[in-house]
Amino acid sequence: MTDTLTPRDAKEVEAAVQWALGAGRALEIVGHGSKRAIGRPAQTDLTLDLASLSGVTLYEPDELVLSARAGTSLGEIEALVASKGQQLAFEPMDYAPLLGSTAGRGTIGGALAANLAGPRRIKAGAARDHFLGFSAVSGRGETFKSGGRVVKNVTGYDLCKLMAGSFGTLAAMTEVTIKVLPRPETEATVILAGLEDAAAVRAMAAALGLPCDVSGAAHLPAMVAARIPLGEAVASGRALTALRLEGVAPSVAHRKAVLQAAMRPFGEVGTIDDLVSRGLWRAVRDVTPFAASRTGADRPLWRISTAPTKGAEVAHLIGGAVEAEVLYDWAGGLVWILIARADDATAALVRRAVKACGGHATLLRAPAAMRVVADVFEPPEVALAALMKRVKDSFDPKGVLNPGRMWPGV
Repeated sequence: MTDTLTPRDAKEVEAAVQWALGAGRALEIVGHGSKRAIGRPAQTDLTLDLASLSGVTLYEPDELVLSARAGTSLGEIEALVASKGQQLAFEPMDYAPLLGSTAGRGTIGGALAANLAGPRRIKAGAARDHFLGFSAVSGRGETFKSGGRVVKNVTGYDLCKLMAGSFGTLAAMTEVTIKVLPRPETEATVILAGLEDAAAVRAMAAALGLPCDVSGAAHLPAMVAARIPLGEAVASGRALTALRLEGVAPSVAHRKAVLQAAMRPFGEVGTIDDLVSRGLWRAVRDVTPFAASRTGADRPLWRISTAPTKGAEVAHLIGGAVEAEVLYDWAGGLVWILIARADDATAALVRRAVKACGGHATLLRAPAAMRVVADVFEPPEVALAALMKRVKDSFDPKGVLNPGRMWPGV
């Protein structure tokens, strides 16, 4: 038996898991490996490579539904739906640049297993909110299905929500079904220059409270904004607060005027239009200012989810104690914090700040030695940990699939 198993279809995935179960071997599940460095280092004997399970199996644009094998690249799916004027509304980010690998290698199975979401999450939700159904092989070596191929599906347990964010620790998904939505005709971004972090969070909260249907709200402090080419839209050396509007051109123009007027009390207001706006939001989505090629792959990077009103506070608690750079998305609810080099990735400091403000933190990038000793994902409370252990045992009692990737024993 080789170090890597490469099944060609769902039946071979089932056979591979059954063999591993019988042989007492543990499997690392990967697609194209773009998120392989997220989580605790692999504690497995073999790799189950699902990259060959590729291809769209059903696409009905009129029904807003698409099914694909789990190893299908996001790029292939996005190109297909774009040709019909549609999109993946949850705007999945590409983790590869952050983790030092080749961009554009993410798969639909990986996006759902990691429950990805880009800036549009404040409007459209995360991947789990667009996840309709799947086929998978559990750690028991059994093939099972959940959900269906219609948007209004209420049959049985909603296991899609359970699989989203499980990072392959419960089952190896072989085929998935997702909802797609119409692609906006155009977009524009209202910008405010030079705001401090706390003021930017207040401005973003005010913008989301308006009837302008803002689909992205991000703040980049001056040092971070300088790493994104913005043309002549913003003078160099200042922070950037960005508010995205999408839709048909007349609607975008009207909402842009309303939003500009509402934002003037906060500071200098400007706008950037379609092409430049799209480039800006791709950079925010993929957190390109903190890409490994720019900052070095050994600098710890934390992903913190908190209440939007607490974003600046949690960043201040961390940044006041250690050298750090920050990028805010989701109107302050998603905080990316790049830490100066540290042996322990300043895990204790980050956990204290998150506990004080509420939310959870993930050590998204760090050398393997750090990810062994630090809690990569938020440590669950006792009752939740016991529940998670029972769920893991229900799907994978022998710990065959990605054991220990998220927490020891899970």
